[in-house]
Amino acid sequence: MTQKNLKTYKLALTGLMAALSYVVFTFLQIKIQLPGGDATSIHLGNAVCVLGALLLGGPLGGIGGAIGMTIGDLFDPVYVAYAPKTFILKLCIGLITGFVAHKLGKISTLHDSKKVFSWVLAASVSGLLFNVIFDPLVGYFYKLIIIGKPAAELTLAWNITSTSINAVVSTVAATAVYMALRPALAKAGLLPPIGKASLKDKTA
Repeated sequence: MTQKNLKTYKLALTGLMAALSYVVFTFLQIKIQLPGGDATSIHLGNAVCVLGALLLGGPLGGIGGAIGMTIGDLFDPVYVAYAPKTFILKLCIGLITGFVAHKLGKISTLHDSKKVFSWVLAASVSGLLFNVIFDPLVGYFYKLIIIGKPAAELTLAWNITSTSINAVVSTVAATAVYMALRPALAKAGLLPPIGKASLKDKTA
């Protein structure tokens, strides 16, 4: 695969992650109505963001997930005001996941599946733990200061709960899907190289 084709391939995968995150966030979510006309939801959008970062690295994976879920917000009257917050936080999930997986763990060059699993799990937990802490926190001040919703305090506990549930489910889902996809993509020579990783990484 030439460098030009590789860039096209990565761009296509980024678009796929954006589309997938939009679909699972928009159509597979369990929305919970909250006081003041607000809402929170249980969804797997974050899992796609993490999966994208594991496959493509932090920047592209984060951008894919952030774009998909931001579009989901923009098309939902309840969430439209939170679109800027969503983009920033989901991008950060991808950046943190990618940093741990590829900068620290260098999973694309590992040949030991147990080590790969350990770093994939650590990366997923790191990115989603960030979200558990900062999504409700940033959301609280965003609602209170920028949107001016007095019900911010009433919804904080619900947001913490839903974000925590999403983190656990997304960690399991992203880790399981990546560990299943990795051998197949590597065997086909389609595992995207990150850093100095070989395109045809045969680390089944």
